[in-house]
Amino acid sequence: MALWRLYYHIVWATKNRYPYITVNKESQLYSYIISKSNNLECIVHAIGGVADHLHLVTSIPPKLSIAEFVKIIKGSSSHFYNMELQDEIKFAWQDGYGIFSLGTKQLDKAVNYVNNQKIHHQNNSTLTLLEKIDHNDDPPIKYFN
Repeated sequence: MALWRLYYHIVWATKNRYPYITVNKESQLYSYIISKSNNLECIVHAIGGVADHLHLVTSIPPKLSIAEFVKIIKGSSSHFYNMELQDEIKFAWQDGYGIFSLGTKQLDKAVNYVNNQKIHHQNNSTLTLLEKIDHNDDPPIKYFN
């Protein structure tokens, strides 16, 4: 067995930022994501968000790539929503995601931020880096080919 301490803050949005994640569907969707993550042997430290996006603080074991984890969670939760939480509009996640690695010392702060998403959005106290994508968020430039 490998020893690992890997912490990530992952953010992704609904397709076209449509407000799919209503209060009455949120807990079921989040419970599904937590359960699916547990089945992948990942640890969900926190999950939260608002109607058009979610934040997830998680630990992903090294045997599973981050990209594969996100692909599985987004795909299966989309399917779950459309089959179990039926809506008049087909639910979908937007392409892509944001990911930030965390150290052990940052974990509690990230968990607190995610658990208080609704408050941060109501009070306009969100962290822009985690909430809005712009050209400054492009990947690092390749200097060598």
